[in-house]
Amino acid sequence: MSIRIFPNVVSSVTARYLLCGFTLLPFLTQAQPVQKSFTQAENKQLITSARTADTAVKGKPVESPAISTAPAAPQVTTAAHVLPLFGERAKTAEQIGRDIQFLNECDQNFSSRHEASQFFSARGWDYLSEGQLDTAAYRFNLAWLLNEKNSDSYWGLGVVSYQRNDLGQAVRMLKKGLDVADTNVVLMTDLATVQIRLYQEKQDLNELNDAESLLQKSLTIVPNNPSALIKLALVNYERAEYAKAWDYFHKARVQDMSVIDLTFLNELLSKQPDPQGVFK
Repeated sequence: MSIRIFPNVVSSVTARYLLCGFTLLPFLTQAQPVQKSFTQAENKQLITSARTADTAVKGKPVESPAISTAPAAPQVTTAAHVLPLFGERAKTAEQIGRDIQFLNECDQNFSSRHEASQFFSARGWDYLSEGQLDTAAYRFNLAWLLNEKNSDSYWGLGVVSYQRNDLGQAVRMLKKGLDVADTNVVLMTDLATVQIRLYQEKQDLNELNDAESLLQKSLTIVPNNPSALIKLALVNYERAEYAKAWDYFHKARVQDMSVIDLTFLNELLSKQPDPQGVFK
């Protein structure tokens, strides 16, 4: 049986499919059941990652009044506390003093800095899901300050950077997260997704090649992952290798129909008829 797709006016697959394919709240990624995707404005949607409330430290308040998270005033231009990793700048004596105070307060309120870091990264995901990018960035920075091995801090900052349309910074932060969690297939897929988007903007084949390598690596860890398969379809579409794109498209479809986007399907049909004859 074939499925007929009615022709319509279709926007370019480049941004449209990236937006739809990775951020349908509350889509749960099978490989990482504690992570969900989130949606902000449609023109800035992307990522499959945002922590659920399950990652919050049980029994802790949402923001402990005993812990000061308010940045010092006044703020000028883009304040360091809302830049990834505090802007990676040398800190003043006053800033170092605030950091020490914050760490001491966390030591008094959490059983470990690892626990505290998990708590603040969970708050970062919460603020991110609400579209509060600066507040989310600050929470992820605090999570990083507490534990530089917390991959969620880099991951979250990568998502914030993407939402700010700073794709280069997003790639850099997500790569840092992957350095810490090098078998996390959801993070791999997120990084590959941003690299595809960056390729679409800059036409740098290195980004597309890196994205493909990441997606292939993710399939060695979680075979037949539909999210990776459908993005490999997009990679091959970008290369005008439509037969391969169809092959990955159908592999993804067999695993999970929910990853299929009609816009991408129509774009693919416009380039080459479905070799399997499923879609018309």
